[in-house]
Amino acid sequence: MHKEITLTIIKPHAVRDNNTAAILTMMSQAGFRISALKMIRLSTFRTGEFYAEHEGKSFCEQLVEMMSSGPIIVAILEKDNAVSDLRQLVGNTDPEKAAPGTIRRLFGKSIRENAIHASDGTDNAIRESAFFFSDMERF
Repeated sequence: MHKEITLTIIKPHAVRDNNTAAILTMMSQAGFRISALKMIRLSTFRTGEFYAEHEGKSFCEQLVEMMSSGPIIVAILEKDNAVSDLRQLVGNTDPEKAAPGTIRRLFGKSIRENAIHASDGTDNAIRESAFFFSDMERF
């Protein structure tokens, strides 16, 4: 085991539905340390930059539209095996297929509005963290 970081985004519908505190509490209780946290609203352009790897895919335009539809909560989390542990806590992309007690099962509405984003690997966690947080904001 080794300590690593991961990035999470609480998506606009989960922020609108006032699920932010419950989601952050679940992460804290699972042993994650929040090393950076902020609420922002991304423009369509910046959202497109973040999801550039998905450009041209059938779901990309709707994803960009949804993620820029309101404020999001962005956090860098730290823990031994942070990436895999968070992905397990988050659950399946489809809330209906997510295991009971996972964030997406509890707070997701659909595959698109599934409450939360979690980095899928350590390289992406580093890249995504740098996208949202300056060196001064990371602890």
